[in-house]
Amino acid sequence: MTTRIVLATRNAGKLAEMERLLAAAGLNIELVGTDAFPNLPDVAETESTFAGNALLKARATCAFTGLPAVADDSGLCVDALNGMPGILSARWAGQHGEDAANLRLVLAQLSDVPDRKRGGAFRCAAAVALPDGTERFVEGMVEGEIIREPRGTGGFGYDPIFVPLGLDQTFAEIPAERKDSLSHRGQAMAALVPVLAELLA
Repeated sequence: MTTRIVLATRNAGKLAEMERLLAAAGLNIELVGTDAFPNLPDVAETESTFAGNALLKARATCAFTGLPAVADDSGLCVDALNGMPGILSARWAGQHGEDAANLRLVLAQLSDVPDRKRGGAFRCAAAVALPDGTERFVEGMVEGEIIREPRGTGGFGYDPIFVPLGLDQTFAEIPAERKDSLSHRGQAMAALVPVLAELLA
């Protein structure tokens, strides 16, 4: 029997990534995005942690659709900015989702920071909520450094200024399939797959 799950996103790339992970794990799951539910209200991210926000979105999506729901929350945590932008990553410059403005602001805030102190990490929490009230979350993280000028045309958000430890390319220069396996989000979603297998068995 096929289980239907809602992934709390309208991003086709995130849907395709999760479908690849589920297929690789051999799970018989039909994944749909929130576009399938046009009246689904947006969920305000009011929690103080990535896990809290991911659970909030999964819980609300599950309650509205009556289906198991998966959601994630992620961001860039910069050492020299005391871990910020963190949960505010998507709206660091003021408006939600203004990637270029957010990136420029972080670079401006780090303009006087020496190279040796430009460390940071991408963090992600992925959560699942079931109609019976069961909730679980997992986390992923990748450390790296923040470079001084954007490089690359792939990815999104802060990808063009983030170089993972041990590599010399930014997340915006790495092919999407390789980024899936390296990224904080790829790690979190991959860790969620066995949790889904257990909960939906």
